[in-house]
Amino acid sequence: MAKNVAAQSTLINESDSAALSSLDQKPAMAKRCSHEAVMAGAKAAAVATVVTAIPTMASVRMLPWARANINPTGQALIISSVAGAAYFVVADKTVLATARKNSFNKQSKV
Repeated sequence: MAKNVAAQSTLINESDSAALSSLDQKPAMAKRCSHEAVMAGAKAAAVATVVTAIPTMASVRMLPWARANINPTGQALIISSVAGAAYFVVADKTVLATARKNSFNKQSKV
């Protein structure tokens, strides 16, 4: 039985070694994909924060209804919820786009 195991371990051909290298590449590709998604989401959240904060703060200062009804906690909630939503939407779209791009690249190589 030991001879069979030794014989099988020495019979690794090129396709097996390519499969092993592709297994090593998958975690690296997933890490790169998630890093791209985090960076894109952070950029979108920063832009959404500025775009939301300016009109929110201006309306609280100028409009009597907003001054009376939107306290600082409400202002923070408005701004942070828009920033969080922008982060998750853009990050999700980036992950899906990268996965789609990688799956098409893999099909063209086959």
